[in-house]
Amino acid sequence: MHMEGRLSKWNDARGFGFITPEHGGGEVFVHISAFPRDGVRPMPGELLSFEVEIDSSGRRRARKVACPQRAAAARPSSRQQSGRPRRGAGPGIRGRLVALLIVAGLGFVAYEEHSRGGWLAKLLAMLPGSEKTPSPYRCDGRTHCSQMRSCAEATYFLRNCPGVRMDGNHDGVPCQQQWCTSPFAD
Repeated sequence: MHMEGRLSKWNDARGFGFITPEHGGGEVFVHISAFPRDGVRPMPGELLSFEVEIDSSGRRRARKVACPQRAAAARPSSRQQSGRPRRGAGPGIRGRLVALLIVAGLGFVAYEEHSRGGWLAKLLAMLPGSEKTPSPYRCDGRTHCSQMRSCAEATYFLRNCPGVRMDGNHDGVPCQQQWCTSPFAD
């Protein structure tokens, strides 16, 4: 049986209420599952069109509820209805991409600073237990591979002296064409 009525009572927390039929008769129970899945919460006083069925206990129950007064353009978002964001709402792909780019950028800057022996390397050198053993080499202004006598000397200059130009590909191995040609070079 198809009827029309107004939602007279609604318990949003429990998801049910009662409809008072337009043409008289007792209230009809209605559950949230009978409403259209349009994201709009039922409101007391709303005009409804529905079918009536008798449940297993012999009570009248509304099913296939339609809401003729709801205009598609006037529907508020689910966030306005319940105070919660709709499922899947969040920063979206752009927000996640921006966050990923920021993290990658910070990682790159930290890596570059560390590999150049900048402030990060100096900070690590100041930590306790990072004292260096005496070396036969000292920074004396040499900056190029042609001025070195061994791979060990070039490595010392690259790690400890400012302004050296001995690691063209920035991989931490100096003078790869002249002195440090093999992994076991000294």
